Amino acid sequence: GRHEVWSWKTASKESLCHMWQKVKVQLMLSMSFLTALYWYCRRLYGFLAQLLKRWSNYLQRQLIRNLSVLPEVDLLGYSAREWRGETKQAKQMREAYEELFRSCHIKYLRQVRRDNYSVVRAVLFQIFSQGIPFPSWMKERDIVKLPEKLLYSQGCNWIQQYSFGPERYTGPNAFGKLRKCMEALKTNWAEISATRDYEERGSMCNTLFSDESKEYKLYEAIKFIMLYEVVEAYEQIKSRDEPVHNLFSLLFARDSSSDPLSFMMNHLNSIGDSICLDQVELFLLGYLLEVKIRVYRLHRFNTEEFQVNYPDEYRREWNEICLLTEDDRYYHIPLFRT
Repeated sequence: GRHEVWSWKTASKESLCHMWQKVKVQLMLSMSFLTALYWYCRRLYGFLAQLLKRWSNYLQRQLIRNLSVLPEVDLLGYSAREWRGETKQAKQMREAYEELFRSCHIKYLRQVRRDNYSVVRAVLFQIFSQGIPFPSWMKERDIVKLPEKLLYSQGCNWIQQYSFGPERYTGPNAFGKLRKCMEALKTNWAEISATRDYEERGSMCNTLFSDESKEYKLYEAIKFIMLYEVVEAYEQIKSRDEPVHNLFSLLFARDSSSDPLSFMMNHLNSIGDSICLDQVELFLLGYLLEVKIRVYRLHRFNTEEFQVNYPDEYRREWNEICLLTEDDRYYHIPLFRT
């Protein structure tokens, strides 16, 4: 009996040891697998995180590269980089920037793409980013219908010769193209000005002003509104119904813009392509958008023309936007800090 009990115990012990060896091997294999899986997942997570970071940086670089209005930079730092050297012009520009910093409390600026839409872009970007609403006359009219009114009601079939900046396009399709531009301006302006959150509005502006095809439509719409206002003023002058702003007298006094057609052919058609707005047209831009455009003209430093308002006659309720220029051709956006 004792021998049988001992044999049973020995057999049970050997069986348990054999089972434990199998379980131990399985546990070791499982632990090795889990350890390998952990390190694999950890490396995969690190790889994906790195990939995501690189992709995010790439998208950010692409966005900044496509932005036509760059993020803010330090004013004096920008001046030091752009106007190095000891030439008379470089010294004058640095002094002008220092004056803006000290007396005008301008601490930063946003660079605007240097092309022939520069001033229109700088003005419209500020109107949108500040949430400035439509001017009063636009609230009373549907601006989308302005091309139709000019073509059919006022018989200006010569608008078929309208050119769209660098896309020098003319012909019977100009009307439909102008209507799309007006729709883009109306839709984007209404949507952005209705956005109350400043950060969200800024994000919307950055998205809009990083898409050339969209922003060019806005500028062409502004150009056409300028043409429309000139036609209206010209008709009023001819009929002598009511007085017009003196800026139209200045505009029509030029040999190159004595009537709306010559204004379009000699000036508007080239804006965005080979020329920018000149001083008279900047007056017109502020007048029709009902904003006071204050411009710091750095190349006129230490003269009465260092700071100029467009138009010089404006209503108290108009919003104010500010620009700075070094040459009356390309414009940047100054940012104030108290």
